[in-house]
Amino acid sequence: MSRPIDRETPDRLYVITSGRSRGGDDSFDSVTLIVTESDPVPGMQSEHVRILRMCRRPVAVVEIAARLELPVTVVRILLTDLLDAGHITARHPTAARSAAPVPPDVLEKVLVALHEL
Repeated sequence: MSRPIDRETPDRLYVITSGRSRGGDDSFDSVTLIVTESDPVPGMQSEHVRILRMCRRPVAVVEIAARLELPVTVVRILLTDLLDAGHITARHPTAARSAAPVPPDVLEKVLVALHEL
């Protein structure tokens, strides 16, 4: 009787990442949003194709990992490949934090409006 295939064997992960243990772009945060910029091309690795199809709308790195059933570290390596080839863009959460703070009077107006509901 044969055993079921374990999808996360070290051998499989080694093949998926071409033996790399780190991606070239360490700036992928778990909540970084990934967006597809091009369609898959013939001969592309199956995991790359799945990511491109999945990210037609923004998807967080951690969600990609969950859907692919792969460790986040492996997904970051795959995303680095796609980013280097220009197939995706990454929207980092730090961009949202750098926006100007909301003035207190605006927050107060929002609070008053919520209370009036």
